[in-house]
Amino acid sequence: MQRDSLRQKIMNNFLNKLKGGAPLPPAAAPAVIAKAALGGFMAIALVALLTQASGNLWVLGSLGASCVMLFGFPDLPFSQPRHVIGGHVLSSAIGLACLAAFGATWWGMAIALALALAAMMLLRVAHPPAGSNPIIIFLSAPSWGFLVFPTLTGALAIVLVALLYNNLTRETPFPKYW
Repeated sequence: MQRDSLRQKIMNNFLNKLKGGAPLPPAAAPAVIAKAALGGFMAIALVALLTQASGNLWVLGSLGASCVMLFGFPDLPFSQPRHVIGGHVLSSAIGLACLAAFGATWWGMAIALALALAAMMLLRVAHPPAGSNPIIIFLSAPSWGFLVFPTLTGALAIVLVALLYNNLTRETPFPKYW
C-alpha cells in the first residue's frame, strides 16, 4: 500500500513539472521584429548569393536557425560569434569524424550528436543550431570539404553580417565578447 502511495506521489510530482506555470515572455516590439527579419534576410541572401556566384556551397540549413539567434536575440551567450563559429565548426568536425568511424548508422548519429553537445559545452562554444550539424552530416554524407564549405564559410559570413547590421541598427554593442 505504501509503495503504491509513493509511486502515485512520484507520478503526480512528475506530471506537475510538465505543467509549466511561468508566464510567456513579453512580445517583441514590431520594430525589433522587423529589424531581426531584415538582418536574417540579409545574412541568408549573402550566403545564397555567394553559393550561386562561386559554385561552392555556402548555405547550411542550421544557419537559418543561427540567424534567428544572431538577429532576434543577439545579446544571448549562444548568439556570440565564438559560439556561432566555434559551435558550427566543432559540431561539423565531430559529425564528419563519427560518420567516418561508424558509418551511417542510427547509433553513430546519436554518438555524434552527444559528442558535439558535450564538446561545445566543454569548450564554451555552445550554439544550439550547430547541434543539428551532425544530423545533417549523417543524412547527407558529405566529404570533409563540408567543414570549409558550407560550415566555416557560412558561419563566418552570417557573423560578418551580424557584426555590421547589429552595430548599425542597435544602441548596444555586438558582440558582448569574443
